[in-house]
Amino acid sequence: MAGILLHIAGLWLLSSLDASGKLLVMAGVPVLMVSWFRYVVHIGLMTAVVLPRRGRALFATQSLSRQLQRGLMMITTTVLFFSVLGRVPLAEGTAMNFMAPLFLMALAPWLLQEPHRLHRWLGVVAGFAGMLIVMRPGGQLDRLGVILGLLTALAFALFQIATRRVAHDDPLTTNYYGGLFGALALTLALPWFWRTPELAPWQWLLLASTGVTGFLGHWLQIAAFKRAPATLLAPFSYLQIVAAATLGWLVFGQLPDRVTAAGIALICAAGLGVAWAEARRARSLRANLDKVAAPTGPGPAVS
Repeated sequence: MAGILLHIAGLWLLSSLDASGKLLVMAGVPVLMVSWFRYVVHIGLMTAVVLPRRGRALFATQSLSRQLQRGLMMITTTVLFFSVLGRVPLAEGTAMNFMAPLFLMALAPWLLQEPHRLHRWLGVVAGFAGMLIVMRPGGQLDRLGVILGLLTALAFALFQIATRRVAHDDPLTTNYYGGLFGALALTLALPWFWRTPELAPWQWLLLASTGVTGFLGHWLQIAAFKRAPATLLAPFSYLQIVAAATLGWLVFGQLPDRVTAAGIALICAAGLGVAWAEARRARSLRANLDKVAAPTGPGPAVS
C-alpha cells in the first residue's frame, strides 16, 4: 500500500510539472528555457540532498555511454512533451504519451531481444485504434500537436528501453546522470535560445518549481518501486490521465469531449489489458518453477 500511495503521489506531482510547463509555454516562455530550468533546479537539488550522502558512489556506473544515451532520450522527451503541451490540452497530451508502453512492446523484440507475444501486439493495435479516435479527422486537436505527441511517445519508449539497459546501476545514479546530462546540454545551448521573458513574480516561481516537482516526482517513483513490484504499480500509472484531466479542468478549463474520452479509455484499456496478461503469465511461470523446485523427499533441517 505504501508503494502504491507513493506512486500515485509521484504521478500527481509529475502532472503538476506538466501543467506548470504548459502555463509557462502559453505565457511565451521558450520550450528550451522551461526545460533548462527544469533540469538545472533538479540537478541542483540532487547535488545538495543526495551527493553528500552518497559521495563518489553516486557516480559509479557500469556503462557511462549507456547513461549518456539515456540522458539524450530523457531531454528529447522533455523538450518534445513541453512542445506538445503548448498545442494540445493536458489530458489529451498525457494520453498520447501513454502510447509509449505500447511502442515499447512493439520495439522490444528487436531492441531488447524479447520474444513476440500475441497479447502485446493486440494491445498495440487497440492502443493505436484509441489514438486514431483521439486524433480523428474533424477533431479539435492541433494536427502538429498530435504529430509531436506521437513522436514524444516514441521517444519515451526509446527512453524506457535505454532505462532498462542501465538497470544494473543504482536508480539514484541513473536519475543523477539524466539530470546532469540535461542541465549540461541545455546550458551549452543557452546562448542560442535564451531571452529574458516578461513574467510576473509568481510565474518566475512557477518556472523554478518545475525542477522541484520533477525532482520530487521522480524521487517518489523510485521510492514506490523499492516498496512494490512493477507489475503491481503498472495499472495505477494510468491514474496520471485522471490527474491530467483534473488539472486541465481546474487550471485551463479544458475537458475531453465524449469521443476523445472514449479514445483515451481505449488506450488505457489496451495498456491495462497487456499489464494484466503479463502479470498472469508471470504468476504462471512462478507456479511452474515452484513445482519444478519442490523437493521430492525430506530435506535437511534448517535452524
